[in-house]
Amino acid sequence: MTDATFTARQQALAAALRARNLDACMISDFEHRRDASVRYLCGQPSDALLVVDAQGHSVLIAWDINMAQRLGSAEHILAYTDYGRKPQTALKAALELLGIAQGARIALPPSTPYPDYIEYVAELDAFDLVCEKSGVHEAIVAMRARKDEVEIERYRYAARLTDELMDMVEAEVRAERLRTETDVALFLEREARLRGAEGMGFETLAAGPTRSFGIHAFPTFTAGLFGTDGLSILDFGINIEGYTTDVTMTFVRGALNEIQQKMLALVREAYDKALAACAPGVRVLDVATVVDELFKTAGWFMPHSLGHGIGLEAHEAPLVSMRADPESRLEPGHIITLEPGLYHPDLGGVRLENDVLITESGAEVLTHSRIVYL
Repeated sequence: MTDATFTARQQALAAALRARNLDACMISDFEHRRDASVRYLCGQPSDALLVVDAQGHSVLIAWDINMAQRLGSAEHILAYTDYGRKPQTALKAALELLGIAQGARIALPPSTPYPDYIEYVAELDAFDLVCEKSGVHEAIVAMRARKDEVEIERYRYAARLTDELMDMVEAEVRAERLRTETDVALFLEREARLRGAEGMGFETLAAGPTRSFGIHAFPTFTAGLFGTDGLSILDFGINIEGYTTDVTMTFVRGALNEIQQKMLALVREAYDKALAACAPGVRVLDVATVVDELFKTAGWFMPHSLGHGIGLEAHEAPLVSMRADPESRLEPGHIITLEPGLYHPDLGGVRLENDVLITESGAEVLTHSRIVYL
């Protein structure tokens, strides 16, 4: 990302502040409460707070000042340690540096715990502190949901690498060179990092036939066998310059009974129907309903959402679910997952997941996961 990209994002945030009669806001990303919006707005990957005012001026206060000076993009970059690593003190200093007048309305992150809020009030008693769930931070979530051209190109590159890794892991499992869940997970980690990934987008879920009944297997991978007779599930993503992919493959080996065959057919049909329903302007709830009704008619129930937005975090807006806001619609620039799945306590699970970009005219499948018959 360039400084111009971050400046444009900060200016967009400033416009959102003005629309809400706010003078400034703080976005905070530290170990106890992560928020990738800091990275989205200024490039600093973690452990910092960012203050942006209604004119688009910004102050980045980072724990690692050396990293911030190299990766961060803000008018002022300061060291968090200079303020005793206390966010209230750091915020007050940033407001003074920006020349924010007393009595100004300042938005705090909606995740701020009440005891911390009391400390903010005590430290910044001259300001009107606003902490609300549906405030300006909701506008940031919406900004992040619609990827710009730079982000989309990054995703296309990440998707190509993800496809390459899926081809490799399929070949290795088919040849029985990767025999355990741990073999599969560590193989992906190594190959992803060799190709320039920052790491995995989330902890890889590798579940052999005895554990694929779980939506998210626990532990995420073990020394158990993978790709043996029955149904195995592999769910992973790679992190490229902060952005993660998210795909799921199902591996099938040996003879299956009628129930397992039905599960596979239903998941495949559900994925195809969901993809066909995706287009700009379509209600998210309508996409989820297509799959819900298909499974319900067949006597099955999917115990998780159909999908979700992805970006700097593995789960972002929009939520593609029966719990979605009825007014939520797919928009150009949204990148979502479609991941229908069915699970049987004794016979294992099936899930198929790909990443899909909503375009001006339809939907573009970015990754190419599949059900693998060994």
